[in-house]
Amino acid sequence: MGAVDDRLAAAGIELPEAPPPAAAYVPWTRTGNLVFTAGQIPVKDGSPVSTGKVGAEVSLEEGQAAARQCAINVLAQLRAAADGDLDRIQRIVKITVFVASAPDFAQQHLVANGASELLGDILGDEVGRHARSAVGTAVLPLDVPVEVEAIAELS
Repeated sequence: MGAVDDRLAAAGIELPEAPPPAAAYVPWTRTGNLVFTAGQIPVKDGSPVSTGKVGAEVSLEEGQAAARQCAINVLAQLRAAADGDLDRIQRIVKITVFVASAPDFAQQHLVANGASELLGDILGDEVGRHARSAVGTAVLPLDVPVEVEAIAELS
């Protein structure tokens, strides 16, 4: 068990198996030392943790929790890409957070903190801090409120 696994356990987080793709794509791809994950939605135990638009049916706090679950699923994909060893993650280079938003909702950056903070807490500041885009969108697959994709550097 590595340092990242220890931090996950201390936080009470058990990573799921890497969620399989829901359509015609691969869940992650690697080129050189970079791994690009497909967008991860907030699914836990096979079901979305919430549905709807942030700022309407979904509160800011629920959106942050959904982003956190997306980041957990990103880590599950990265674990698969790293042959089970999360300590091989050298850096999260960038994440993109898509937020299904009510028309007047303008706090996508705060929703995205749910993912960013989880990655920083679990991977540590040097590895987990990253560039980020937070983008509002009309709708996401399965009517989930958040989707997160990541680019990471592996050893």
